[in-house]
Amino acid sequence: MTAESLSRPAGAGRFITLEGGEGVGKTTNVRFLVDHLRARGLEVVQTREPGGSPQAERIRELLLTPTEEDPLVADTELLLMFAARAQHLAATILPALARGAVVVCDRFTDATYAYQGAARGLDVERIAVLEQFVQRGLQPDLTLLLDMPVEAARTRVESRGKPLDRFENEAAAFFEKVRRGYLARAAQSEGRMVTVDASGTLAAVQQQLAAVLDEHLLRWGL
Repeated sequence: MTAESLSRPAGAGRFITLEGGEGVGKTTNVRFLVDHLRARGLEVVQTREPGGSPQAERIRELLLTPTEEDPLVADTELLLMFAARAQHLAATILPALARGAVVVCDRFTDATYAYQGAARGLDVERIAVLEQFVQRGLQPDLTLLLDMPVEAARTRVESRGKPLDRFENEAAAFFEKVRRGYLARAAQSEGRMVTVDASGTLAAVQQQLAAVLDEHLLRWGL
């Protein structure tokens, strides 16, 4: 891979991402996707953003920890997201793809457009510049967007009984913008992004996920 491009060589692995707002079931369904792929005898690397490598996980702590003293401004949040992503790519994602593994990642750059772009109001052209600088053209092969009404998703988050992180503490209006941002992104990325209704039972959601994934595995010859 050259300094100009992160395009993958022939025989490289596949990159699958799972997206969605808080409470849509990403964590549970990332595990489902990983198990589904491993059942087919594939090498699978499960990872997440922000994070995914020791150094990137340190940046994750900065991003998720609520603080009233010197709170992060939107520009700092955006730059930290891409700093973590650069480290994540170098340490985890690219080596796995290069050896032919399937990488399954809980969120990637679509989340940046939804959270920092649509919800924080940052210019998408600035995000695109950072995306090109860090990723140099690399995109997921498939992105599964879990979508459901914000109010129902927030009820799920609150029912966990755990302290809320910095993003989970945002108001409902913030997450309405996140949802709209994701859906707009999916409409613009038809073919790569597939929207899955996450409001039904877990079995129903996973049936949808398995059908989409199996279709793409057949297309990829895996």
